[in-house]
Amino acid sequence: MKNEYLNEVASESQSTLQKRKTTRPRIGVFGVGYFKYWSQFDGLLDAMLAKQTVFIEKIQRNAEAEIVDFGLVDTVQKAYELVPRLNAANLDLVFCDMLTYATSNTFGVVIKNSNIPIVLVALQPDKAMDYSRASTYMQLYNDDICALPEFAGVAVRMGKPVPEMIIGTLHDDAAAEAEIEEYCRIAAVLHDLKTARIGHIGHPIESMLDMHSDSTMLTAHFGAHIVQCEAHEIVTQYEQSTPEEIEPVKERILDFFDTPDPVSDPISEKLRDTDLEVAARVTVALEKFIHERGLDGLAYYYEGPDNSVTRTVMSNLIVGNSLLTGAGFPMCGESDLKTCFAMLIMERLGIGGSFAEFHPVDFVEDFVLVGHDGPHNVAIAEGRPVLRSLKKYHGKPGFGAGVEFKIKEGPITMLSINSTYDGKFKFIIAEGESIEGAIPPTGNTNTRGFFKPDVRTFLKRWMKEGPTHHFALGVGHHAATIQKIANYLNLESVIIAQ
Repeated sequence: MKNEYLNEVASESQSTLQKRKTTRPRIGVFGVGYFKYWSQFDGLLDAMLAKQTVFIEKIQRNAEAEIVDFGLVDTVQKAYELVPRLNAANLDLVFCDMLTYATSNTFGVVIKNSNIPIVLVALQPDKAMDYSRASTYMQLYNDDICALPEFAGVAVRMGKPVPEMIIGTLHDDAAAEAEIEEYCRIAAVLHDLKTARIGHIGHPIESMLDMHSDSTMLTAHFGAHIVQCEAHEIVTQYEQSTPEEIEPVKERILDFFDTPDPVSDPISEKLRDTDLEVAARVTVALEKFIHERGLDGLAYYYEGPDNSVTRTVMSNLIVGNSLLTGAGFPMCGESDLKTCFAMLIMERLGIGGSFAEFHPVDFVEDFVLVGHDGPHNVAIAEGRPVLRSLKKYHGKPGFGAGVEFKIKEGPITMLSINSTYDGKFKFIIAEGESIEGAIPPTGNTNTRGFFKPDVRTFLKRWMKEGPTHHFALGVGHHAATIQKIANYLNLESVIIAQ
């Protein structure tokens, strides 16, 4: 069962958003069973191997992944032999297929000596046994959950968390299929966190203390490398761009964005030709910069001298960065590296991930506006995004095109990643609804966010967890999935109670 968001984006924006190549995580599979059964029950071993083949086919249908099949582990000797093979395979996640009852020594050895995320999969072939014809063979054939308590208990005794589990049936089980697909998406997130190159330019705006990050600690906890870049790298590409490169990008921008007349905000105007020219030229420069540096994302804030080319370029990254974010390269303003990681996690889950903060509360209709100026994930916009020319970027130098839209109506998820006092990271997660209604026509994104039980209570609960100023905003309800990622990263997390 493929993620619906991915299908929607592909159909709505494929003509204008050239999406990044899909991540292919490396997923391992090994089955477990009890060797003594094979000589006692003719055909049972072959039946177990056939079950494992069906499960692997399910993974292949639900993910673009590289799958490594480690076969069946039915003795402790094979478990010891498996460990170095697992650790050498550079896996992002492992499924342990509970084919029938298995003694916990086949698992305890593995979980003790490996730090790869493991999911226990117990999918019995029959929805229920035919009790009038039941036999020991049929019981063993359907004994997928039998060893789960034993495996959970031995994980605790080995000093490890109890693994996540999928419980259901091997055939015609939509819930199980959805869970398989979820863990495959989690594997993609874990893969890209380990391998991503996140660019960083400048410094947090006006030394906003909540946004400061230690690049080494980001690598320590997530695995990604922070690439320290310079503003002149983009400026040089800007200066070298040609009309032959710029004109097609101008057409691409006008094809993707609407450019309406201004409404009520006196600092907004209909998109000026000069602002479109600059936005297109900067987009050309950005795309070349991202390609040459091999970046998967960027956090930036750089002002530059008054009336300089540097200021023109660095204050007009909004359009290009919005297109890149929508294409799968999270671009985060105000040099907020932690939120860039939150956006990356959401993007790789297939749920968007747009740069956001809290704006004014509507106490009449009980919602809060969530949005931001700067770049956003245009792939999850409700309707066609808008471009307006802004006479000034509030709180920042410069002027030019601003991106305005609201997130798709329906369920939404928020993720804030902040640093704790002891230097680790904490995931603060919440679910709500993007509701229908007007937003301020200010050339910024804004979404009407409704959160239970009411806006006052929710905001107090959110603030009590110590979030950063910004967060990533995605579509759908995925708090539990994001918390699993935090658990795999050994990071603290909390889901705000509703």
